[in-house]
Amino acid sequence: MSAIYALFSDPASAQIAYDALHKESSRLGIAGEKIVVVTSEPYEGYEFTHAHSRSYMFPLAALGGIVGGLSGYALAAFTQTTYPLVTGGMPIVTSWTNGIIIYELTMLGAILATLLTLFITAGLPSWKPKLHDPEIWNGKILVGINDPPPSARTELQSSLRNAGAVAIKDWPATASK
Repeated sequence: MSAIYALFSDPASAQIAYDALHKESSRLGIAGEKIVVVTSEPYEGYEFTHAHSRSYMFPLAALGGIVGGLSGYALAAFTQTTYPLVTGGMPIVTSWTNGIIIYELTMLGAILATLLTLFITAGLPSWKPKLHDPEIWNGKILVGINDPPPSARTELQSSLRNAGAVAIKDWPATASK
């Protein structure tokens, strides 16, 4: 993977670059999902922060809880009917005592679904190299394009420079000319 990116010192200029890249993406043959923004902190009120803001964690955690609860009921009922004890006329499968097992497996299902969703949406573990620069941790904002077409590199550099880029770099870093 190769990339071209620029570093910006403030979110307003990063937003200008983000908008310029989106506007030119169709003309240059770049897919919109190849535009990358990396920051060290969240910036509210800017469009580039909304690219990954939608999360399905709550519905998936609820689904994990439902699956866990049904599994808890099935486990308890299966165990009680497989090894029936003499109960003196009382039901073998009892709701109140099974409630503890159902509750615990409901919570376990919700927690495991939440963790799985977190790992998947965060891209962990990541075996592919990700676009990064050490200057991000000093407050800079990275705006770049993954795998840009070679014919569009000069136009992309010009767009990023016009947006107020502090520095424009290639990734991985190429040798100095």
